[in-house]
Amino acid sequence: MHSSISRREFAGAAAFLTAGAYSRILGANERLRIGVIGAGGMATAHMRALLGMKDSDNIEIIAVCDVYDKRRDAAAKLTNGKPYKDYRALLDNKDIDYVVIAVPEHWHFQMTMDALARTKHVYCEKPMTKTVEQSKKVIARVKRAGVKMQVGVQGMSDDSYEKANEYIRQGVLGNIVIAQIDYSRNYMGDFWTNPPDPDVRPGENLDWNAFLGSAPKRPYDADRFLSWRRYWDYSGGIATDLFIHRVTRIIKSLGLTFPERAAATGGKYEFRDSAAEIPDTFNITLDYPNGPSVILISSMANDTAIDHVIRGHKATLEFTKTGFTITPQNAFAKDMQPITHQKTGAESLTLHHRNLQGAIRNNEPLKCDCMLGYYGVVACEMGVQSYRKRKYMAWDKTKERIIRA
Repeated sequence: MHSSISRREFAGAAAFLTAGAYSRILGANERLRIGVIGAGGMATAHMRALLGMKDSDNIEIIAVCDVYDKRRDAAAKLTNGKPYKDYRALLDNKDIDYVVIAVPEHWHFQMTMDALARTKHVYCEKPMTKTVEQSKKVIARVKRAGVKMQVGVQGMSDDSYEKANEYIRQGVLGNIVIAQIDYSRNYMGDFWTNPPDPDVRPGENLDWNAFLGSAPKRPYDADRFLSWRRYWDYSGGIATDLFIHRVTRIIKSLGLTFPERAAATGGKYEFRDSAAEIPDTFNITLDYPNGPSVILISSMANDTAIDHVIRGHKATLEFTKTGFTITPQNAFAKDMQPITHQKTGAESLTLHHRNLQGAIRNNEPLKCDCMLGYYGVVACEMGVQSYRKRKYMAWDKTKERIIRA
């Protein structure tokens, strides 16, 4: 049902409302207007998904932003959205109901906080933040702002993990002892690099200082700009770009929160001369209170997958392309039948945005809210710190911080 008065008439009639209440009401029964911050590859994927939903879901991209003119101009052309150089100016646009933050990880925190300060709903690409301390501040601000925040772990829009949790809570698998999952690739020459862009002219069509933001100040480096995932200043590498997708699946399935301990191993075993700071092969073991152990495995030099399984005393759950299977252990086979779950939903930008829109309009539960985002950040940062410090890390549950074990 559409409002019988225009957006601007409504804004005038509601002038007495607080900013927070105004933001919560906006879009409840009318078109949702979206601003997209970032215009690189992932942001463009978001824009294309949202454009495909324009009529069916009554949404519109009205603003785009990037620090690189070429990308910003392309985004404006693609969406017909108003282009902005400074994301804060985009956030000041009162017509925007929610923002998509699809930028390098080191910017997620500040942009999210600035959006929440303006009571905008937020879709932030994973990881929610780069650090645990940042995540705690975001959660507090989300609660205060009274808005919806979706974290971009799109796999949570596949129902397999909610359904797995139901079976696990019912005790079908027995006590869970170990879970394993991977996300591997195989690159040639060097890993995780993007093609050169001869059009980049820092200081002319790229605001390099704006790109750096809170990261250490450095002279322009094309690889750091175009392939930022390879550098600790901007990313947690494999952990925050790939494992965050996988560990969130396990966290959701098992109803986990904070690990007790974490140990990470790896190195540059294939691409030894790469300028990348992050390892090409990386593994994290997380021990949760009273179990299970969760093992995350990855290499950028071999893409042979391992089984994605949750092992219980009574049965093993294996995630598949179509859902999952539960197979009883031999000792329990006479009392159990195998179970097959055919998934609904998918790892989908469209479904994940639709879920956020349903939360904004109708208060539907979010598939990946800020708390689930936080648990993933904790797991990944514990692994990154363990690897970089060459230490076994632990979780201080009283102060909610990472310490040496």
